[in-house]
Amino acid sequence: MPLVANTPVEKMTGPYPRRWWGLTVLCLSLLIVVMANTSLIVAAPAMTRDLRLSSSDLQWVIDGYTVPYAALMLVLGAIGDTYSRRGALVTGLLIFAGGSVMGSLVDETGLVITARAVMGVGAAVVMPATLSLLVAMFPRGERARAITAWTATSGLAIAAGPLLAGWLLEDHAWGSTFLINVPVAAVAVVGAFILVPPSRARDMGRIDYVGGLLSIVSVGCLVYAIIEGPHFGWGAGPVAAAVVAGAGLVAFALWELRHPHPMLDVRKFRRRPFSGSMLAVLFFFFGTFGSIYYSTQFLQFVLGHGPLETGVRLLPLAGAVFAGAAVTGRLTPRLGVRVTITAGMAIGTAGVLLLVRIDQGSTYTDFLASLLLLGFAIGLSVSPATDTIMDSFPESQLGVGGGANDTSLELGGSLGIAVLGSLLATSYEDRLGELVGGRLPAAALDAAEDSVGGGLAVAEQVAKDPAAGPRQAQALVDAVHESFAHGVAHTSLIGGVIMAVGALIVLAVLPGRRKTGASTGADVPGARRELADRH
Repeated sequence: MPLVANTPVEKMTGPYPRRWWGLTVLCLSLLIVVMANTSLIVAAPAMTRDLRLSSSDLQWVIDGYTVPYAALMLVLGAIGDTYSRRGALVTGLLIFAGGSVMGSLVDETGLVITARAVMGVGAAVVMPATLSLLVAMFPRGERARAITAWTATSGLAIAAGPLLAGWLLEDHAWGSTFLINVPVAAVAVVGAFILVPPSRARDMGRIDYVGGLLSIVSVGCLVYAIIEGPHFGWGAGPVAAAVVAGAGLVAFALWELRHPHPMLDVRKFRRRPFSGSMLAVLFFFFGTFGSIYYSTQFLQFVLGHGPLETGVRLLPLAGAVFAGAAVTGRLTPRLGVRVTITAGMAIGTAGVLLLVRIDQGSTYTDFLASLLLLGFAIGLSVSPATDTIMDSFPESQLGVGGGANDTSLELGGSLGIAVLGSLLATSYEDRLGELVGGRLPAAALDAAEDSVGGGLAVAEQVAKDPAAGPRQAQALVDAVHESFAHGVAHTSLIGGVIMAVGALIVLAVLPGRRKTGASTGADVPGARRELADRH
């Protein structure tokens, strides 16, 4: 067997022999894409202090990655299908690594946001390519197991990102957290040429660039409105973006219905396995991303754990993901996707609702059960949902399928962090105002109400003031901790209710076992179309 994999998948007479080794390359690529967000969670306090970031600045340091990532996946997935899926993977990894190097070197807020945006572009190439290559390499009978491994990697990245970043932050500046990605990307690029065979769509036709442009504008404006509006108010910018997004989505649907080779055939949403699985991914990551986002803040700002300690405390979530993935591999073929997906959503909902008990005296133990349930739910439900989504696309549109799945995931995560983060901020601000509103100067109160980090910074200044002293500073710290705990409990209640409603909607939309494939719950007509495309 040659060192470099040069035989295209389409010309192979049987399954690709090194497909499981190739899967490790795809999982490594996925790992750094997810770690790029989770590692930033523990690096945020150091970045805030060093760059003097406002809450708006910090939000865009985080979400400068999200906007291009979500907006470009569908189009870049189609381009990868047309020209080269492996080429897309390698190109995306190089762009991602370049943005990571840039982020490690710059020391201005605008340049950090730019570096994050470059990384987001690279991630938008990598993510759909990993799924499309996976589906192309693996025969139908093995695909569910491969997608389960792919999903478990996401859970590993949620914990590995903070752990590695925390380890680096013990002795290095925050810029080192960007460099985590570079050696992994380099290994993945080399591995792609050795272990991942070339693949491209056959007879795909011309790319629907008009539909692609409409999708970029629509999704980009929607994500911008989701991020900006809840956090910073529905001014002219977010409202205009929301209007453009709505009009763009309508125009996109109308254009795709009339185009002979649409970027995304919107008629797929009439098929209940596809639409139900897309909704499941969106609602699920709405709750999980939002709750993990503010749980890690509580561990750092209220419980006082350092970055490395926080990363270690997220490891049970990764272990639970692997446990859920093992269970879904056995249950889904027997019970069908409707049962496993909705059961996972119900378990995830319970995990979020457990955080309603959080108060000022809570410890890490109070978060452990929630992390375990959320991790198990990710492993149980995301894999069959992703498998069903990918099974809805023919061989010629695997990249588009990956882009659709990942766009739903990213939209859900963005909504969760933005909406639940906004509710948390409002609840924290209101509670802190009740507790210390008459005892701080207006400017200090505004700074303290801006964020939990801001409140603790004001307390440090109060401690240095001879007229106030340590006792008043401790009183403010206690008020900040109580207010943030109140915000976590209140937000978790709302987030849990939204997830519960989502689970009921998904339960109603997903068809029963008679309307899905016997082995994985895949839509049978979609599977037959794929087999027709292969043969």
